[in-house]
Amino acid sequence: MTERLYHADSYLTGFEATLLDTDVAGQRLYLDRTAFYPTSGGQPFDRGALHPAGGGAPLSVVDVVDEGERIAHVLAEPQPGLAGGIQLSGSIDWARRFDHMQQHSGQHLLSAVFHEQLGCATLSVHFGVESSTIDLDVASLSPEQLETVEQRANAVVWENRELTLSSEDAQEVSGLRKASARSGALRIVSIAGLDRSACGGTHVRRTGEIGVIALRKLERVRKSVRVEFLCGGRAARRARAEFELLSRLSAQLSTSPAELPGVMETRLEELQRVDKRSRELAQRLAELEARELYARAAASGPAGSAVIHWQRTPGGALAELRALAQCYMVQPRAVFVAALEQPPSLLVAVAEDSGKDAAALLRSALAAAGGRGGGNARLAQGSAPSLAGLELALGTLRSHLSSASHDSSR
Repeated sequence: MTERLYHADSYLTGFEATLLDTDVAGQRLYLDRTAFYPTSGGQPFDRGALHPAGGGAPLSVVDVVDEGERIAHVLAEPQPGLAGGIQLSGSIDWARRFDHMQQHSGQHLLSAVFHEQLGCATLSVHFGVESSTIDLDVASLSPEQLETVEQRANAVVWENRELTLSSEDAQEVSGLRKASARSGALRIVSIAGLDRSACGGTHVRRTGEIGVIALRKLERVRKSVRVEFLCGGRAARRARAEFELLSRLSAQLSTSPAELPGVMETRLEELQRVDKRSRELAQRLAELEARELYARAAASGPAGSAVIHWQRTPGGALAELRALAQCYMVQPRAVFVAALEQPPSLLVAVAEDSGKDAAALLRSALAAAGGRGGGNARLAQGSAPSLAGLELALGTLRSHLSSASHDSSR
């Protein structure tokens, strides 16, 4: 059995222990006592190092696993030469530990305030690398409610209330915010005058050490609401990063951070107007281009036959060809065939009075090439598996349209 030193003292960063056992590879170490916190209750594991008493390179601990009666310390590299009975000194990565303490104690405080202010119970918690979340048993929350909770939580932080640990019998314990299903002795974490919760995690001694609490985005998750939060150092780092981002954006737009929303709104309206005008001009250009292509194809073909335009493009987007095809196909007896080499693609568009079926022509052409596509009688598009397949599809199309084909490619 491993003695869990972190239960008694979350601030313990160094300890002495005896190696009891290892796995076959010597990568999972089992000690008689440890200050390393294993992943448990949503809180991530500690990192750090184990130092052999006789000297030698420190052993980097990259994971800590709770296996019930004992705790496994997973090393970065196997150490097959280790034997039971040797003495080790452990050192905890304090920056990581304290960050986890701030987030976990902050979560207890937030869950208590959500319950106090809004009657919302906490369903689950996730402690992430960059931010953490609380899932609340409520259908929705307004920004105003979120602000009320944030203000109250930070007020408790500034009051610097004490957090205390106690061990109480599960059959006799009372006043818990959330009932525990465990039996025997319970480890109770209390925030003076606010909260009592069963918890095995590491916590700060006073709420002031949690630092500022920032509530961020809300997200609906099934019938509950998920709230993202940051505490202490994380909140400060995120605030600094976002201020620097706002400063860069403000400088680029020659304005101040306070005026940035108004400037951005004005610029967005301008971009929308420009985009609308650009689309109108692109449509007009496609219409003019289609008329020119149609006139050229009609002039080179016999009267009364289908007016066919063949077009081949090395690369690009089918969307642009599609816009041109749609303008071309409104002309009498028009047939528009476009091939795109990269990626190998084919587009067919026909006028209603052309006597042709675009989807049928495309399917017939691509079937022999192993390609696929779809559409309707007026417009269809698809892809070939290779450039050689595209050549085969084009050959099939030319064969189908040979009696009316007059090449006007550019």
